[in-house]
Amino acid sequence: MAAQAKNLLLGTLPLPYRSSLLSRLKPVALPIRTVLYEAEETPKYAHFMTSGVASIVSSMSDGSSAEVGIWGKEGLVESFHLLGPAKVPNRCFIQMEGTALRMPFKELQDEFLQEEALHHLVLQCVQRQGFILGQLAACNRLHSAEERLARWLLMVRDRTESDHFLLTQEFMATMLGARRTTVTLAAGALQRNGLIQYSRGKIHILDGKGLEKVACECYQTVRNLYVNFYK
Repeated sequence: MAAQAKNLLLGTLPLPYRSSLLSRLKPVALPIRTVLYEAEETPKYAHFMTSGVASIVSSMSDGSSAEVGIWGKEGLVESFHLLGPAKVPNRCFIQMEGTALRMPFKELQDEFLQEEALHHLVLQCVQRQGFILGQLAACNRLHSAEERLARWLLMVRDRTESDHFLLTQEFMATMLGARRTTVTLAAGALQRNGLIQYSRGKIHILDGKGLEKVACECYQTVRNLYVNFYK
């Protein structure tokens, strides 16, 4: 099926094991704000995303939060949970509605321990995502809101393969770890320069090349990791 082919990890698994695993996965719709896992908890399901974007968010005791990573169709959202008993301190939820193929987490945990091909690809997935998380941590500390917003919009474009998004200021503020006023200023600057069109939560990238020039160097680093996720 088309949805099955869209997940890069599943598409990289060798046959006939891929067919066996796919026959046990259930396609599900993921509306915006759907929680895929909560902090410090064992997930109920394992999700191989086939469309949309999920945010990995770190929250503080004062209620503030910031996005520290994103998942698209490149892999398994709950891959870090498979590595051992340590509790994952972040939560993950759907930021842009999408779809996934899922199965109970405990069942996939058994698969991970028994199937060498899946084991190998999940470890590769975790390694690449770990590199991306590290790059974004540095980016959030060192680069301006405008540079980070440009970088993030391009990351979303790569994963959705679309120049049109529905994103609220609340989501973008969480992504930047900034106030809504900061988001408004950053988005306004990109819009005045003819790079995006932004109105009432609707974003349209007008000039992708121009946006790449505004984005910090982290975009190319993250893009290279994404494009070569399983190479």
